[in-house]
Amino acid sequence: MEIQEVEASLRANLQAHFVQLTTRDTVHFEAVIVSDDFMEVSRVKRQQRVYETLGPLIASGEMHAIALKLYTRSEWENKDQKNV
Repeated sequence: MEIQEVEASLRANLQAHFVQLTTRDTVHFEAVIVSDDFMEVSRVKRQQRVYETLGPLIASGEMHAIALKLYTRSEWENKDQKNV
């Protein structure tokens, strides 16, 4: 699995403004995603939206775990000024 493919899928499915995906090994990932799709949505619902996109990769074993940092655009722009 190519990181670029996963990033493209996240961008398309979440209408993401910014996606940064990193990996510690071949199955453990970390993602920072900025999307206005997250506006007025709880943290749990945000995670569920990401997992809907990544579900096939997790089910196949290509991705074992992913740590998520999910922001709206305004949260991302203000994240240094407050604890988001």
